[in-house]
Amino acid sequence: MKISQKGLYALQAMMMLARHYNQGAIRIRDIAYEEGLPEKFLELILLELKNARIVESVRGAKGGYQLRRAPSEIRLSEIIRLIDGPLAPFGDAEQLRSLIDRDLEHRALYQVFLEVRNAAAKILEHTTLADIVRPKFTKTGKRTGKKKTERASIIPMVVHGNVHKGTDE
Repeated sequence: MKISQKGLYALQAMMMLARHYNQGAIRIRDIAYEEGLPEKFLELILLELKNARIVESVRGAKGGYQLRRAPSEIRLSEIIRLIDGPLAPFGDAEQLRSLIDRDLEHRALYQVFLEVRNAAAKILEHTTLADIVRPKFTKTGKRTGKKKTERASIIPMVVHGNVHKGTDE
């Protein structure tokens, strides 16, 4: 799945806001510092999230950003779609269905791509910020019913684009 650097930054910022849910607004500078994100880029990301009514800004001395809804009501798919577009690693579902109907020789291949796309979309649709802030996963990746008390680390992932130049492929 292709997630841009901007998408990754958005998810990291949203995780921090989720960890501090109901604790008041957090300044952009504090989010940037704690998450190791570029402040100016983060401003643009948070503005986009604000315009989508996922976060809200608070003015004043105790101002900053906070979630508009509970972390359990914000799905990863919503954030990724807003920042990076469709969730599909192989194109959107309609495009794949069209290829399945038109290209009989490669129908089975496109069907596999559609199944991969649907599986990825399902996982992201059913995973909320609350799920990843208070993970229910063990070190083997299997779900458990127990809460982990230590803070989750970010799992390395492939992010397409040139991080140093700030552009995506």
